[in-house]
Amino acid sequence: MERLTGHDPSVEVLRASGVEDTLEKLGRNRRIDAVLLLDREGSRAIVEGIRDDNPAHPPLFAPEGGPSIPGVRVLAAREPETLFELLLATLES
Repeated sequence: MERLTGHDPSVEVLRASGVEDTLEKLGRNRRIDAVLLLDREGSRAIVEGIRDDNPAHPPLFAPEGGPSIPGVRVLAAREPETLFELLLATLES
């Protein structure tokens, strides 16, 4: 995701690892527009933590080929730059 820094000056990318780090960042930054789940093994636990912590959470997205998690929208890509572009296009529509 380092390659996304400076990609779009109107977008800030926050990185988190695991449930606790994700919940901490979401708690401190209430203006988050979306969550992109890139941790295939931990995605289900992260989603459960987000839902338990905030029922009005931002939309959740994941790359294709990952685990199927109800309520998580799948983006038809796997490369970070393409995922980022698809996510932006989805949020703008």
